[in-house]
Amino acid sequence: MRCLTGPATHPRFPMTSRFILLGLLLGIHTSLVHAGDVRGAGATFPSDVYKGWATAYEKERGGKVSYLPTGSGDGIKRIVARQVDFGGSDSPLNAADLDKNKLVQFPTAVGGIVPVVNLRGIANNQLRLSGELLADIMSGEVSRWDDKRIAAINPGASLPATAIVRIVRAERSGSTDAFTKYLSAMSPAWKTGIGHGQSVKWPGTPVAAEGNDGVVKALQATQGAIGYVSYDRVTQHKLVGAMLRNRDGSFVAAAEEGFKSAVVASDLNKKGDETASLLDQPGPLSWPITVTTYVLVDAQPKTAEGARDALQFLYWTFLKGDALLRSTGFTPLPVAIQARLISRFQKIQPLDGQPLNFYLN
Repeated sequence: MRCLTGPATHPRFPMTSRFILLGLLLGIHTSLVHAGDVRGAGATFPSDVYKGWATAYEKERGGKVSYLPTGSGDGIKRIVARQVDFGGSDSPLNAADLDKNKLVQFPTAVGGIVPVVNLRGIANNQLRLSGELLADIMSGEVSRWDDKRIAAINPGASLPATAIVRIVRAERSGSTDAFTKYLSAMSPAWKTGIGHGQSVKWPGTPVAAEGNDGVVKALQATQGAIGYVSYDRVTQHKLVGAMLRNRDGSFVAAAEEGFKSAVVASDLNKKGDETASLLDQPGPLSWPITVTTYVLVDAQPKTAEGARDALQFLYWTFLKGDALLRSTGFTPLPVAIQARLISRFQKIQPLDGQPLNFYLN
């Protein structure tokens, strides 16, 4: 492996924040006060959203929030070691791991992972791929862009007679976990031969790059390349995304409406299951690689005062609700899930026995 270093409205996702109303009902006031510094690290998938939230939080409340996009695996590692105030991950921990490591998990937003290419003559959302074909491309079985299988579902497309260069994540990544889970679901050969995880043994010699932004740079520098990045990077960098055939048989382009459609069809919405898969959900608009992203915090901090600043930042993001996600390439969680997250703070029990004041004064 070679190494290189305005959403549309939706009836179930109203853009007016329900948390502001909830705050009023609880008698919570949000005045300008100075908050302390907060450190986070982990998933690169939502990193630009978190950085945007941090900027807005500092402007409103004066507290500095730093977030290092080091990958989901590192985010989990750092919060388990209590090296940061919160860890970001696109791969949710199960109840047993949360209990073992004394962590509390919060879903924060929903986005999409997009196959992207760098091919002369191919524009954004022009190339069509099925899940099984994408798996065969990423495994190296389909190794040229003019392969007859690619040409068959792209009639009339100007496909170059060049080798396919695969670009993958170098570090442990929640995006890789979700991407390879999707490929496993689409291809029995992938499932049995490669499998899924935050890191996998990629066949052959793909180019490996650090983080979503590393994949973007490698892709832009390499003709004939294919990689996978978060949807917000596609729009920010004007990348060429591929369309995917979804469960209903429709070829769809990645879009926030497609993420919302996947959520509505999933058990995240129907049963309130926060860790439910959003991959390959039914619906004519549903984007096949839709993902929920999460943050993890210490369930038993040494002191209430030491945990306060990070929890106030997270609580602030919940209060601001849907408005914070406008034009980010991500979509809000269902309102019922959002409302339930407030009680999640009560699971955090400081060891000094002092009350945990996460409300905003």
